[in-house]
Amino acid sequence: MFGAEAYGVELSVAEADVQRLLSVTPADVDSAPELSFARNVFVPLTTACRYTCGYCTYYDPPGEAELLAPEAIRRICERGAAAGCTEALFTFGDEPDARYDRIHDTLEAWGHDSIHSYLRSACEIALDCGLLPHSNPGDQTREQMATVADVNASMGVMLETTAEVDVHAGARRKEPGRRLATIATAGELGVPFTTGILVGVGEDWTDRAESLLAIRALHERYGHVQEVIVQPVSENDRWRRGSPDVETLRRTTAMARAALPVGVSVQSPPNLAPVRELLDCGIDDLGGVSPVTDDHINPDYAWPGLRELEDIAETAGVPLR
Repeated sequence: MFGAEAYGVELSVAEADVQRLLSVTPADVDSAPELSFARNVFVPLTTACRYTCGYCTYYDPPGEAELLAPEAIRRICERGAAAGCTEALFTFGDEPDARYDRIHDTLEAWGHDSIHSYLRSACEIALDCGLLPHSNPGDQTREQMATVADVNASMGVMLETTAEVDVHAGARRKEPGRRLATIATAGELGVPFTTGILVGVGEDWTDRAESLLAIRALHERYGHVQEVIVQPVSENDRWRRGSPDVETLRRTTAMARAALPVGVSVQSPPNLAPVRELLDCGIDDLGGVSPVTDDHINPDYAWPGLRELEDIAETAGVPLR
């Protein structure tokens, strides 16, 4: 189902479960007893990506993409540690393909035969600085994930959607089956994992329900999903089709809370979503927020400060941790 079988993953979602989830409203879920967040640094390992998704401003084309040097990684991590951060978020789009010859040449010059080899080295720098690495390297094979699993406190990839949507089209189409296989691989390797759905990229309500239930099915199999993000697509230089309205986000967030076990957090990113209007929809986490680095994937949307996060928690009448 959803193309996952092509990658060796058996997965099914019952139509009755889809219909039940589609009936959920915010009134059907409880507000969380507390809100959590993590102080982190955002480390954009490379802006190279094999995909060219229509909503993404993160990737740079071949010839323009950069690879962050080890010295720069250490500086970022040291700044984060000095500011009280606990986590280093490493990201790149997806493994750079052959078009990015300059990136591959640089990796080779630095003694690495792959981006995952370099990611491992970067995670070791973070650990040396006292930060816990959390890596989001996109689609991964078992071999790639095993290369970096033991130097990561957790890892992640956004499922985004189980639907085949136009914004993922192109010569290197992003496939939901491959995304699901990555989530399954993390479970097989026992890697604590964060995933999520992207709302407003051409999917419909059934797609949203199926995406959440697919995540639940993999978590029920492996017990490794620690958090699911409900993220709205946001306007930027490459995306001018708008963002989902508040009621869509409220309903989708409530569906996520209803679909997932209590032990799996539901996150709403506070720089992208109207968090105050989602507090009664089951969110219990605000994700990683950095006092020292930008959100390099969504550079037009600044992180809120600690005082604003405290105010959000006060609005909800719950503690912030």
